[in-house]
Amino acid sequence: MSSLGENRVEKVFLDLHFNDQEIIRKLSAKKIVIERVPSSQLDDFANHGVHQGIIASVLDFRYHSLDEILTAAKSKRFPLIVILDSLKDPHNLGAILRTCDAFGVDGVIIKKRGQVPLNATVAKVSTGAIDHVKVHEASNLSNVLSKLKDEGFWIVSSDGSAQMEYHQIDAQRPLALILGSEGEGVSELLLKRSDYIVKIPMFGHVNSLNVSVAAGILIASIIAKR
Repeated sequence: MSSLGENRVEKVFLDLHFNDQEIIRKLSAKKIVIERVPSSQLDDFANHGVHQGIIASVLDFRYHSLDEILTAAKSKRFPLIVILDSLKDPHNLGAILRTCDAFGVDGVIIKKRGQVPLNATVAKVSTGAIDHVKVHEASNLSNVLSKLKDEGFWIVSSDGSAQMEYHQIDAQRPLALILGSEGEGVSELLLKRSDYIVKIPMFGHVNSLNVSVAAGILIASIIAKR
């Protein structure tokens, strides 16, 4: 239940024969409404997927305004915002949100179109981070960069063709880190608007990393320098 965000649970439906007393006790302790229903009704709720006799009805995932993220970021001397350009895999988005929560990233910005939105798979992979990391859904990432630059942020993009390596980033300033899609990377437009373009050097037999792994390396490196 924590992976979906227990503070968003409206009601929990239990099979008539569900008898896990520990789960029932925890639901009751949190004052979550419980309703017993036939197994066939749970099957319908789950679109005939696996449900193990319990299904939660949850509120929609909340997006934050860019101003909300910037207001919270101003409480830090050197805030860090992550921008995701056209990610398609919900597992990658969930893993990145988990990393952002672990390192105290101030917000994540995703595209409204051409990008995986916040959904149940993202929530599950994030193991609850989706309820703690502020996510903004933007219609135009280029406009977002303009606003961030006006607010004093320096823009860092990750691209394998860069000459500069990630450990050379000057982290003692407000930063916005852009990570690109799984197949195409950061768009040319956003690369051109970046102050730094950096790469993670490779020494093995493969020449790329999963975007969520790259995010972990880059974010951890920036935080470590602070």
